[in-house]
Formats: sequence, C-alpha cells, structure tokens
Amino acid sequence: MYRAEQLKNLLEGRKILIAGYGREGKSAERLIRRLVPEAEYTVATQVENGKWKTESGEWRTDWPFDMVIKSPGIPTFHFPLSTFHLTSLTDLFLQVYGDMTIGVTGTKGKSTTASLIHHLLPGSILAGNIGIPLFDILDELKEDSIVVAELSCHQLENIHRAPHIAVLLNLFQEHLDHYENYMGYKMAKMQIGLKQREGDHFFYCTDNDELRSLVESGKWKVTSELHPYSVNDITDEERELLEACLLEGEHNRSNALVACRVASLVTNQPLSTFRFPFSTFTGLRHRMEKVGCYKGITWYDDSISTIPAAAIAAVRALGRVDTLILGGFDRGIDYTPLVDFLKENLIKNIVFVGAAGRRILSTFHSAPSSALPGMPLASLLLSTYIVEDDYKKIVPWCAAHTPQGGVVLLSPAAASYDAFKNFEVRGDFYKEQILKL
Repeated sequence: MYRAEQLKNLLEGRKILIAGYGREGKSAERLIRRLVPEAEYTVATQVENGKWKTESGEWRTDWPFDMVIKSPGIPTFHFPLSTFHLTSLTDLFLQVYGDMTIGVTGTKGKSTTASLIHHLLPGSILAGNIGIPLFDILDELKEDSIVVAELSCHQLENIHRAPHIAVLLNLFQEHLDHYENYMGYKMAKMQIGLKQREGDHFFYCTDNDELRSLVESGKWKVTSELHPYSVNDITDEERELLEACLLEGEHNRSNALVACRVASLVTNQPLSTFRFPFSTFTGLRHRMEKVGCYKGITWYDDSISTIPAAAIAAVRALGRVDTLILGGFDRGIDYTPLVDFLKENLIKNIVFVGAAGRRILSTFHSAPSSALPGMPLASLLLSTYIVEDDYKKIVPWCAAHTPQGGVVLLSPAAASYDAFKNFEVRGDFYKEQILKL
C-alpha cells in the first residue's frame, strides 16, 4: 500500500470510536484492522434522540476515546470538539494523499463533473461521495496516481488538508437540517479552498452569486491559486468544445467547462486534446436522464434534484415540460424561487408529492400574481394538478394528462427520505412504473 506508514502513524496509539457504520464506517474499520490490528476501537451507530449504541451500550461524552472517525451523515454538533480529535475517512485520506487528489464539490453537479474529469483523464481513480469510499482504493494508488474525489459538505467540514486541485461548482440552500444555519453549510463547502496550501489550485464558478460573493468577499483567506470561471467568458476553442457536449442545460455547460480546464491543467495539454473523449461522455443515471418514449410521451428522470435551483435548471434545459413531478421529504428549504420561476414558465400539469410538495403548493396558493394582484397564483397557473405520494398512481396520472409528443419530468426539488432510501431508489422506482404503462 503506497504511503501506508504515513497513514498508520495517524492511527497508531489511538483509542478510536467509529461513529456510524455505513459504507464509510465499515471501510474505516477494515483499514484499522489491516494497518493497526492492535488498535483499540469501538463502533457506534446513531439511534433516536441523538443517542448512540455500541455492543456495550450507549455512548456518553465521558467515554475514553481520543479519536472519533465520523461518518459523513452524522452532524458534527454531536461531538464535543474539546474532548476528542474529530476526524473522518476523508480527512485522514487527504492528510496523506491530498497532493494527488482532485476534489469536486458544490450543491449540485459534483457527481457529473467528477465523472467527466475522470473520463478525460484515463488512468485516474474515481472515488468519494460518488459511492466508492476513499480507503477502498488504497491498493490502487501509486506514486503517479491521480484521484478524482467527489466530496460532500459532510466530508469536507472537518478536513485539515484540502485536495491539490479543488473545484467548487455552486452554492444553494441544502442540508439545512444538518447545520445550524446556511452559513454553516457554505463554510463546510469552503473548506475545500480554505484548507489548501500554496501551489494548490482552486476553481470556482463566478456565475453563482452566492459562491462568487463568498470567495471574493476577502473575509476568508485562500492561499492557493484562484481559477474563477464563467460560461459567459470562454475562448473560441472552449466554445467549439462545448458545442460537442452531449449533456443538456446551461448548468452542464458550466460543469463541462471546468472539467476541461482541470484536465488541461493536470496534463498541460491543449483543450483540443480532449475533444473526442469529451464528445463521448453521456452523463449519469438520475441526472437529466432520458428514460425513453412510452405511450407517445418522453420521460425524464432527474431524481438527483433535491433543491429548487436543480428543478429550475432541468426545466430550462429541456425547454418543453408538460408535466412536472415536485416534492418529497421537507427539509425547510425556501421554495419561493421555484414558485417565482413557475410564474414565468407555465407548466400544464404538476404533481405535488410528500410534505415538501404540499408546502410548494401552499406557497403557490399564498403567492399573489403580479398580473392580477391579490388573486391566488394557483388558480391562474395550474390548469391541472394533484397531491399524491404513491408513484404507482403518479406515473399513470402523468401518462393520462400529458399530450402525445409531450414531456414528463421528475425533478422533485426535494429529498427522497420520506418514502425512499435515496434518490437512486426513487428514480429507479419511477422508471419501473413507466415500464409498466
């Protein structure tokens, strides 16, 4: 294992609590057993009311652990930082391998962008939040390896070393149930730039107002080389390259632009080098995925959409949407931008799902129309809508109400946890129902 001794040094002599026993927790346990078999460690899983259980009972803050390896989904506020050395699989990995890592984060688009960078850099290793724990790739690493890591806010919030090349795509309201406020979420993302060193590279999109303001406010010291980018400021060569992009939507043009710039920086090759591999990248499942034409209707699966900005981008990308499926688990996100967008972009049929869907509908009813002040917006814009949580009923309803040649889009602008394990399961179930029509 490349640099095994450095990784071992971080773990040796520690009494370790592995907090969370999902994919990353199990990966951390495998590594401890392999590198430091004599280490004292305990595994804890979260239960109700913020309490934890291990084989020996509930966890208390006075337990004698000096290192906590926290899984991404567990809020940091569960741990008294003055008592423990709080770390994570990502933090440990980057402390040893950060100099060979390209990290990609952002509220939306990080899986697609990380996958595209990986596609443009043959031989690179794709891992991280995309579903492959970073410790699971250790045996593949060599001196000249390049790791492309998709990183979530949860993975970044406690890091001590950021990737050598960092990409921050955008910032929108998300994970407000995990942080005390929106700034807490934004600062978790910003660690990807703030924890870089001199000689590192930080790419950030200036088309996103929240992100541009945060980076350029001067309040936060970024010591790496800044690479601002915008789809409104590109070279003729980049414009020609983006014309070959198979991904729909302006947001994907932005993702493609930064992927190409990163690949060019890493290889020191001109953009023309990437024309062919770029033109063969077709995107990922559940991300503006064209399911197909069934019953004379074109169906799209954008189940990854968990915030208003993602649903807005999807509708804009397709141009025509006859039926839109919105809602799911409600995390308290502000849906006013989505309602404002739908004021100007009329959609004939809307399905409102779950608590989030009901709140979106409530926002429609309470928002006055700019055309006729005081009149409920819903009575003006929604020619047909239903409130329904069962996709076995939702899909047939969409088929019955969408005209021949029309488009149905699942872009919920909400998480899936009220009814599904994750957005992948939601998207797969939606597609299963389409195939049953």
